[in-house]
Amino acid sequence: VQLQASGGGLVQAGGSLRLSCAASGRTFSNYAMGWFRQAPGKEREFVAAIDWSGGITYYTDSVKGRFTISRDDPQNTVYLQMNSLKPEDTAIYYCAATTRGTRELRVGTPDSWGQGTLVTVSS
Repeated sequence: VQLQASGGGLVQAGGSLRLSCAASGRTFSNYAMGWFRQAPGKEREFVAAIDWSGGITYYTDSVKGRFTISRDDPQNTVYLQMNSLKPEDTAIYYCAATTRGTRELRVGTPDSWGQGTLVTVSS
């Protein structure tokens, strides 16, 4: 599956952004989807995942209560709604997909990666 992320930008602390990731090439509903991020000088880390049904979600502790992952299967798109943004959320955000279940996303081994979209949160 090919993945195209968008929606990044510059926002002030406390603001919101919504990232989108459009998928093509395979049956989107077969995939668990996820978001990762990589801050300057740091390793890429897991942010959020959603299972194929949309009924189960996972978040890293630092974004719980602020970020929401969702999917729109007819649009072949997964979203990451980011609220109450903090400067430490500044990173390149990547979407990812796997047919093997959300565990593969949570441990960082998806089948496919999209290109990144840059999110910058100013203080």
